[in-house]
Amino acid sequence: MKSRVALSWSGGKDSCLALYKLLRDDRFSVERLICTVTEGYERVSMHGVRVELIEAQAASLGIPLYRIYIPQNCSNQVYDDRMRYALSELMSLGINTVAFGDIFLEDIRAYRESRLSEVGVRALFPLWGRSSKDITLSLCKYGFRSVVVCVDSTLLDPSFLGSDIDLGFLSSLPERVDPAGENGEFHSFVYDGPIFSRSVSFKKGEVVVRDNRFYYCDLVPAG
Repeated sequence: MKSRVALSWSGGKDSCLALYKLLRDDRFSVERLICTVTEGYERVSMHGVRVELIEAQAASLGIPLYRIYIPQNCSNQVYDDRMRYALSELMSLGINTVAFGDIFLEDIRAYRESRLSEVGVRALFPLWGRSSKDITLSLCKYGFRSVVVCVDSTLLDPSFLGSDIDLGFLSSLPERVDPAGENGEFHSFVYDGPIFSRSVSFKKGEVVVRDNRFYYCDLVPAG
């Protein structure tokens, strides 16, 4: 019997590549995409992508989207409480595993495993241990198309904001920057690829700066 999986979904390249791998593994059935949305903004937490575009992704992928709403400036306790409630709902649907696109950050993995084990849910990390460069190269090799939507200017120059993630992007990254942005240097949005039934249409909108540090490229749904 296949394990019924919900995948933590930001709309970015790592979660998308994790989904690609899971869909090719007959041990798993991906039943939901879990997306954390900030109340009041209706955008993906951290990435800043409009939830309408995440909905368009899910529709193209043919997998239902499960939203977890959190308040602005959310505390760890509130986040944990809402995640625990969401997990109980997913378990009631027969989902017993939650997958993540994490690559190498041990503290993040330990936190996820600890919280999930409290409610009897298994944590799965399909990309764990792979090199960051290999992950980004694979994204290009398989034909996924993605764009940089957020840059931490303390780690990467804002000029990379809005760039397509391709071989040119990878070769132009400073040596100190993780090629997959695993340390939070940049976040992305995937809009097309081999597991999409159709491309997600958008146009690039204004650039917004938060806390004099985080630069966001607003993607506006189109078509």
